[in-house]
Amino acid sequence: MTLPPLHTLSEWQQFCTAVTDTTLDKHQLRVFQAAGIHFDLSAQRYSQNIEHAIHALLQARHFDKQRQALFDGAEINSTEQRPAWHIMLRNPQPTEEVAEERKRVLEFVRRTDSDRRWRNIVHIGIGGSDWGVRLANSAFGYAGTWRNIRYVANIDGHAIEAGLAGLDPRDTLIVVATKSFTTAETMANAQRALEWLQAANIDNPFNHIIAVTAKPEKAEQWGVPKHQIFKFWDWVGGRFSLWSAVGVAAGLTVGSGVLAGLLNGAHAMDQHFLNAPIPENMPIQMAMAEIANRSVLGYGSRNLAVYDSRLANLIPYLQQLEMESLGKSVDHLGQPINIPTGPVVWGMPGTDAQHTFFQWLHQGTDGAPVDFIVCQHEDHRWKDHHQQLLAHCLAQREALLNGKTEKEAYAENIATGMSEEQALLLAKHRKQPGGRPSNLIVLPQLTPFALGALLALYEHKVFVEGLVWGLNPFDQWGVELGKVLARGIEQEIKGQQKVSTQHNPSTKYWVEKFSDKESHML
Repeated sequence: MTLPPLHTLSEWQQFCTAVTDTTLDKHQLRVFQAAGIHFDLSAQRYSQNIEHAIHALLQARHFDKQRQALFDGAEINSTEQRPAWHIMLRNPQPTEEVAEERKRVLEFVRRTDSDRRWRNIVHIGIGGSDWGVRLANSAFGYAGTWRNIRYVANIDGHAIEAGLAGLDPRDTLIVVATKSFTTAETMANAQRALEWLQAANIDNPFNHIIAVTAKPEKAEQWGVPKHQIFKFWDWVGGRFSLWSAVGVAAGLTVGSGVLAGLLNGAHAMDQHFLNAPIPENMPIQMAMAEIANRSVLGYGSRNLAVYDSRLANLIPYLQQLEMESLGKSVDHLGQPINIPTGPVVWGMPGTDAQHTFFQWLHQGTDGAPVDFIVCQHEDHRWKDHHQQLLAHCLAQREALLNGKTEKEAYAENIATGMSEEQALLLAKHRKQPGGRPSNLIVLPQLTPFALGALLALYEHKVFVEGLVWGLNPFDQWGVELGKVLARGIEQEIKGQQKVSTQHNPSTKYWVEKFSDKESHML
């Protein structure tokens, strides 16, 4: 479907006007609930005018039809001419092909568990073939499992060396996860792992390797037995692939029950997104608040303040999901988008973040909206710790919203016994602007169901943002140029081809310095 440029729509202008005409009301309460998650938007600009403008803008973007196309598996990834049908992967009644592959993964996990086989798992993948598995294991295996899992993503030789160091090859399973089965980093690391197995004189090293890929024929050509290849499909973007067989390593470490819970929670959020009216629809409201913050109010980034240390890997997971999806500057027709799109996403678990960059959030000249994420109930034995954690989360959010006037700071200084001169001076340093937007997302506890729902919430938020901005959130052409250039430069560094005269002077200088024939001179 062809959509006109956003900036040309009267509905967009109405939305911008509604946002700028509305002040952040510190006294409002806007709390939503879906799939067991509470979502508090009270610290975002909101008015009936904004709500009406949201309805009109979504209607102008044919939202209902586009959302249904997503769920129907229509060809919504326009530049690659294919669906973006990750929703099907968590459908309780999926297509026959999806159901069969899901069954194969679960049977493999159960059979392997029953045999008590593979004490060590080495998961080799990068980006979308890595972050989801790390997240599942850090969330639900932080106390340890009977299997040891390591991750190898980076092409840096230290990564594969650390991933294999000290392991017994005879009791180690290598999981090679790559959609294309050509990803440079993954295939280089997989080859080193294969050589490691061969060096241990294992009879058939490929019996120690499974592959997860959308190109099973390439995995088979490489040597992986057909029955040890698990398939997903071209219509599954890497950053949406946790729901596929990519999660097999998580099943082997934290259990198939975790995989099932993730799928069920995500499906519950899918149904909410599909059926809830716009004013109560969490992904829609979350997306429109961010669009207001980014494209109207000019915030260049959004912070993730995750008040649960087990969710540290949620931050890079969402960085990839959002910045790879929304880091675009042209629309579906290739025309420039003349408004700011996807913000920088960054963060750190709380309360560590409070001692790292919250000073900038509170008093920096730019500031950034914050997503506070916390669990209501603890599932450890130190209740006092959790109460302190909750208090810090709420206090930081309230401080961002309310701020502190210079007059209030002055009164506090005087109350401590300062001189008037000292109190006046320090008050200028202690004042805080306030009025800084945030969301509060509350999970009941960190369960697989809750995490699945949370991830689907962000996925659908990204879909809405892409639709409104008019961009394709399911491709990632921007990273391709560097990959292509790297192949040529690698050959040049190895001395296998002449250094290109097309390089800029700096690149040419360092290619020559890094080349085999020059490296001894450094």
